[in-house]
Amino acid sequence: MSVSLQAGAIDVAAEYAQLVGDRPGAAVATFTGYVRDHSDERPVATLELEHYPEMAQRVLAELGEEAASRYGLSRWRIVHRFGVLGVSESIVWVGAVADHRGDAISACEFMMDSLKTDAPFWKREEGQGGAQWVASRASDAQRRARWREEEQA
Repeated sequence: MSVSLQAGAIDVAAEYAQLVGDRPGAAVATFTGYVRDHSDERPVATLELEHYPEMAQRVLAELGEEAASRYGLSRWRIVHRFGVLGVSESIVWVGAVADHRGDAISACEFMMDSLKTDAPFWKREEGQGGAQWVASRASDAQRRARWREEEQA
C-alpha cells in the first residue's frame, strides 16, 4: 500500500512481485500506461511530465486509500514517472489485490480515472513543429465524474 514517484523506468515484473508478495490473495489486477507515438493532432517523439512532488505523493496516496476503502483491497500500489520519456516507455503502473476480481479491476480503473484528473502532473509533448502542453480532456473528466456519481448514489 504505497506510492512511488520516480524518474527511472518502471520494472513491471518487480512491481507485480512486490504487490503480490508471498500471498497473492484471490484477485490481482494491474494497469500499465505507456507513451504513445501520437497525440490527437500530430506525431509525438517525447513526453515530458512535470509534477509537484509533495502534492502528487499526497494525492496518489489518498487515491490509493480511497480505492482500498471502496473495494476492500488488501494491497495496492501506484507508480508514476516524471521527466522526459520516449515513445513506448511506461508512464504509470497501478496494482490492486482484492478478494474478488471485480473489486480488483474496478479499483485499478478508479485509481487511473482519478489520477488522470486529480494528480498534479503536467504533460508536454515534443514532436514535429515543437513542443506543446497537453490540455485536459473532456473524456477524462467524464470518466472521473462517474465515480463521483457512484459515491452519491
